[in-house]
Amino acid sequence: MTSSIQDVAKAAGVSISTVSRSFTRPDLVSAKTRKRVLEIANELNFSLSRSAAALKSGRSLRIAVLMSGHISLWFTASVIEGLNEVLHAEGYDISIFQISSIEERKEFFDTLPVRRNADAVIVVSFDIDAQESAQLASVGVPIIGINAVKPEERGFSAAVNINDEQGSTLAARHLIALGHRSIAYISTDRGVSLSFSVKSRFNVFCDCCRKEGIEPQIVVCKVDHDGHYQIGDVVTQLMSLPQMPTAIACQEDGIALPLLFQLERNGFAVPGDISLIGYDDSFYTNDIGLTTIRQDPAEMARTAARMTLDLIQGHELSPAFVDVPAQLVVRSSTASVRH
Repeated sequence: MTSSIQDVAKAAGVSISTVSRSFTRPDLVSAKTRKRVLEIANELNFSLSRSAAALKSGRSLRIAVLMSGHISLWFTASVIEGLNEVLHAEGYDISIFQISSIEERKEFFDTLPVRRNADAVIVVSFDIDAQESAQLASVGVPIIGINAVKPEERGFSAAVNINDEQGSTLAARHLIALGHRSIAYISTDRGVSLSFSVKSRFNVFCDCCRKEGIEPQIVVCKVDHDGHYQIGDVVTQLMSLPQMPTAIACQEDGIALPLLFQLERNGFAVPGDISLIGYDDSFYTNDIGLTTIRQDPAEMARTAARMTLDLIQGHELSPAFVDVPAQLVVRSSTASVRH
């Protein structure tokens, strides 16, 4: 584990500025003190070159990443992988902050300008308000979104977003083109106050169905404290409907994949009785044959990381806001409706 400059200063019995000068202005520190500081820095695995660069530039070489999803989820894990790939190569660490409420989010934005312990902030998949982005702008800290909610309107410096409007439209039109009129949509309700980007998937899908005279049946998938989806409860809700739908669209593959197995366990053939479509094109979807909407969060994160580095260096971005096209991937879990 890498120690901080504060750890070195405490162990050496000197001030933080003395540690700083030991790296950047050795002529201002006695040889004896500098030798002691360097020895302790070495013992504590304190990175001299990295810290010297940070001290000289006034940067922390740390990027704060705000997430609401559980780190084990496919999307979240893919984002972390993509960010690390680019940022670590440039000497930056990422600090992950799990944000589960507006209050926690507000506290982060209130304290970061005071602590000044991050060179940029990346927000993944939820909203912030314009006041919060202004707080960072006032101290020159850029804020970058990945699947952020209304990033231009909310004062983000830059953002990379999947085109959820396109993705949900493709999903709805695919099911409708196969002749389905009895359609259900499975969404999540995390029971938190934040607004999430996946909400637009739900809204667009329902609007697209309604334009064709179809009123989709909404089933809410509960999420436990560990981030696990309660798929058994989803099946119970579906079977309690006046009529079992002939097609089901899921907010994400994390719901669709286990639902496929649960439906078949309860005697429903997929796609014979029920067509099923997911969203993400995550792990195992190809092996299992799930029709889905493809997005590539690792590549989106790499793009966001490169934008972050450019903004830290003071470069202008063109474009600063990137929409990534969605893609319908048709496999064996969807078929024409049986008459």
